Amino acid sequence: MGKVETNKKQKNTTLLQTSFELFTEKGFTKTTISDIVNRAGLAKGTFYLYFKDKYELQDVLLAKTSHELFSKACKEATQQQFDRLDDKIVFIIDSIINELIVRPNILKFIQKNLSLGLYSEKLTDLLDSEELGIKELFVNEVKEKDIPLEYPEMTLFMIIELVSSTVFTSIVESHPLPIEEFKPHLYKTIRLLINE
Repeated sequence: MGKVETNKKQKNTTLLQTSFELFTEKGFTKTTISDIVNRAGLAKGTFYLYFKDKYELQDVLLAKTSHELFSKACKEATQQQFDRLDDKIVFIIDSIINELIVRPNILKFIQKNLSLGLYSEKLTDLLDSEELGIKELFVNEVKEKDIPLEYPEMTLFMIIELVSSTVFTSIVESHPLPIEEFKPHLYKTIRLLINE
């Protein structure tokens, strides 16, 4: 990578890191583009070289952050031995939930948008990763273990959306139950979705 490309990548990274800090400190609505570029030490025009507006930046950040959560959890899962796919998926989901519990700034930022890291087209240009993601892991194991799921990707999407929409409320508001009491019910439902 040449000097110009390295410089562009560094500015993009700086904008993403600075935005994440400001969004988690001040909130999305109270953060302005001027706040972002001032803290990043960049010209306002530089922002528009990378992002159309603050909403596009938020989408990219949400996708990137949730992707990183899944990526870390999948790496942890590959270091374990699982005979069953549902055990592996529950392990991955549990790892993500535990990460959200100990890192409330990420939970506050992502809120109920966990699936963006799996299904966002904005992420394809951002990531140079060739690692096996949860989608590939899930679909491959469904085939390898001959699990009778008609639409594996749709099943995974439903699992992630279920986790995304319920875990935030359970962690933040302890509703319908505090997260540790809620987990067994959530994991039972995930297993039912996988094992039909």
